[in-house]
Amino acid sequence: MPHFDLHCHTTCSDGKLSPQGLINLALESNITHLAITDHDTVAAHRQLKPIDNLGLKLISGIELSSQWSKIGIHIVGLNININSDAILKAEAHLNAVRMQRLERIAYKLEKRGFNNILEGACGEAGDNQVGRPHIARYMVKQGMVNSVSAAFDKYLGAGKVGDVSSLWPALADTVQWINEAGGVAVIAHPGRYKLTRSKRIRMIEDFKDAGGQALEVCTGNQPHGMSEDLANICERYELMASVGSDFHSPDYPWVKLGRYPRLPKKCRPVWESLGLF
Repeated sequence: MPHFDLHCHTTCSDGKLSPQGLINLALESNITHLAITDHDTVAAHRQLKPIDNLGLKLISGIELSSQWSKIGIHIVGLNININSDAILKAEAHLNAVRMQRLERIAYKLEKRGFNNILEGACGEAGDNQVGRPHIARYMVKQGMVNSVSAAFDKYLGAGKVGDVSSLWPALADTVQWINEAGGVAVIAHPGRYKLTRSKRIRMIEDFKDAGGQALEVCTGNQPHGMSEDLANICERYELMASVGSDFHSPDYPWVKLGRYPRLPKKCRPVWESLGLF
């Protein structure tokens, strides 16, 4: 029986496992179809060799940062052409935005007496995409904080000195990049954004108008009843349904690879359009 996970991360963005390490875990977890969807990069897919005769279908993917009504929204692109002009443009643009954000965070932290933040974070990231988790890890190594969670609680989390907003691209532009890359655009974890239900529906309407095709109806660590509500919204707006754990690390017991609520029967699964069967 097919077992899908269409949303997960590697060390190429903010995950704990290497691309090959994630593949190995997927095989151990009896996953048959896996989409690696790192934040704003497809580096993992460029690193991996073709998977032959292992019982695992690897689907090209990405999770793009965007904004709607000044709120950060993540859009997953599935079955994209990773070498398309649209994806190359998206990666370059979002990398520049991320670096600008990190420079502002580093400047604010250095005013608080924390030195070499940007250089240290880039050192932690190596050749991979750099982000706030790398700042946190550097701060731990330098004895500035006791743990990564403490770094976010005290300095990097919402409302803290390092909480710096980014000028992410508009939702419609993000959907267009995915469509131009031949992929399927999916709103990641729609229930997690700080939106009222009416605003969430308005966001989904704008997504649909921009050419978006699916919602992530089932994801890891999801509130009870959310998948049923999202299934009803999919039916109302003729959107497909996707599933994914949003796995980042085996150290997080509340989110495991391949684990998420059961997809409601009324949904039209996104894999029916991906040519997987």
